[in-house]
Amino acid sequence: MLHGRALRYIDEVARQGSIRKAARELNVAASAVNRQVLEVEADFGVPIFERLPKGLKLTAPGELLIAHIRETLRDHDRLQARIHALKGQSHGTVTVATMATLAAGRLADVVADYRERHLRVDLKVTVCDRAGLMEMVAAGEAEIGLGYNLPQDNRMQLVAVFQHRLGAVVAPGHPLTAKPNVRVADCLIYPLILASQRLSLRPLIENLAPATADLRPAVETNSTEMMKRLVRQPPNVTFLNRVDVDQELRDGDLAFLPLLAAAGRQRLSLVHRSRGALSPAADGFMQAIHDHFGKGDA
Repeated sequence: MLHGRALRYIDEVARQGSIRKAARELNVAASAVNRQVLEVEADFGVPIFERLPKGLKLTAPGELLIAHIRETLRDHDRLQARIHALKGQSHGTVTVATMATLAAGRLADVVADYRERHLRVDLKVTVCDRAGLMEMVAAGEAEIGLGYNLPQDNRMQLVAVFQHRLGAVVAPGHPLTAKPNVRVADCLIYPLILASQRLSLRPLIENLAPATADLRPAVETNSTEMMKRLVRQPPNVTFLNRVDVDQELRDGDLAFLPLLAAAGRQRLSLVHRSRGALSPAADGFMQAIHDHFGKGDA
């Protein structure tokens, strides 16, 4: 088995594409990094980096090796976290892949609360689209995934599904606020700020609209923050789930009108990679997500 120092040195060279840059990141001499690379290449009998004028590039054997190295480093970090947890010193780094609206909303509350209680746990939260989230979790680049309408994937373990109510979101005092709840059809006489076709929310709203409706947006965007910003100006209307506007409802900046439809809910999935156990820190944070989002969208 390769020495731990060699693993980290080669991993950093692959990330930086340069022995000199890797040495600077590692705070060691470039000669020490180069020596480790040469020793590993001699051990395997093949070059793991292609030497190019602009830097180093992994060869085909190098690609296989770096995948093994990164999996080994992740396993080592998980083992170390478990050992510390047994000593009552829960710490480590938890990596999470999620979507923009969750990161800017309720998940941020979970992160803040968890960090208050677990100061020795570092959190890395990456925002991406649905495909990016799935690939990050499947590849082990994120231990936990939290996203809307995730497809079934045997590379992942589904931990929990939360159903969040969809509604029309408008400015306080909008004419629609005279109703306790609405239908999509009630909103069509107002300028619509709609999620783009790339977002999982859009087909849900289209399915709730009358078959003959002209669901033409005044503005179409993949930014939920822009959607919320634009509907502060009446008579604009958008559609989001209740969790997306938690903070705005608390601040009194927006109003949420539940949609009258049994199907008017958005599915939020909590997943982790099927292969390999979670670190204690990741397991604890996943439980915190489950507890917080399991409270419902009231």
